[in-house]
Amino acid sequence: MRLFCFSALLIFFTLTTQAQGQTPVNNYNKALADSLGADEYGMKWYVMVMLKTGTKQIKSRDSLTWLYKGHIDAITEMTNNGTLIVTGPLGKNDKNFRSFYILNTSKTDEAQKMMNENPAVKFGLFDAEYFFWYGPAALPTYRRFQPMVEAKKP
Repeated sequence: MRLFCFSALLIFFTLTTQAQGQTPVNNYNKALADSLGADEYGMKWYVMVMLKTGTKQIKSRDSLTWLYKGHIDAITEMTNNGTLIVTGPLGKNDKNFRSFYILNTSKTDEAQKMMNENPAVKFGLFDAEYFFWYGPAALPTYRRFQPMVEAKKP
């Protein structure tokens, strides 16, 4: 009986160890992975931009209104052309971060050029900090489903 239990445990651990070393069978789609720029793990590099309160003080209400409208227009344009993957406001924090962007590029110079087209960044209402972020290559595809879960537009 001891020999049987020992043999059963040995077989179990051998199979478990072999299973952990194998790539699981999944729905891998090479064409889709290639079209999204995915590496072998289904990931890719993006540039994440953290917007924080800018250094310039803008007191004119009309200027602030114009800059915020331009900011929203820039977000809309970048979303529509596929360069902006995710954005959203942040809660209060001690770093003065206001919002973040995940841009569909892995080059900071391209990200800076995109962000400088946003008048709120260009004129100093917001300052931008740039970081590399390694995330899921399929992230840009979520937009297809987002309208299906929105009861109201923001």
